[in-house]
Amino acid sequence: MPMLLAAAMSASESCRQEQSRRLPLYSSRVPAGFPSPAEDHLGDTLDLHELLVERPAATFFVRVVGDSLLGIGVHDGDILVVDRSLQPTHGHIVIAVVDGEMTVKILSRRGGQVRLLAANPRYPDIVLAEGQQLEGWGVVTALVRQGLAKGVAR
Repeated sequence: MPMLLAAAMSASESCRQEQSRRLPLYSSRVPAGFPSPAEDHLGDTLDLHELLVERPAATFFVRVVGDSLLGIGVHDGDILVVDRSLQPTHGHIVIAVVDGEMTVKILSRRGGQVRLLAANPRYPDIVLAEGQQLEGWGVVTALVRQGLAKGVAR
């Protein structure tokens, strides 16, 4: 098992062992279009683990390195939530091992050909040739991004 995955799985296991941490969830939604008068309605609580992890025994977290999926909003340093129990299908973002090398790409299955697609023109798609080994490690179900408080102004 690659060291990256072993570390991710042990971190996931540690997270499961911690007590649930519920945080306030405001019942009003925040418009991303035109501002509306502020509503100060504290609603229920939200546990991010419950929200993001549907099947704890089959889920692990992994941090992205690189920018080959930038075109679909996956950035270097993002944390992916990966479910090993899901069957990967065309269009899913997947964690795959190609000839022993782990990668995260978009799965494409068309006309009997399997490809792993990048979402950045600087990177080529991976077209599997005869004899290459492909192993699926899971389907990405969510993304966690830290650091927005640092700013995003251009």
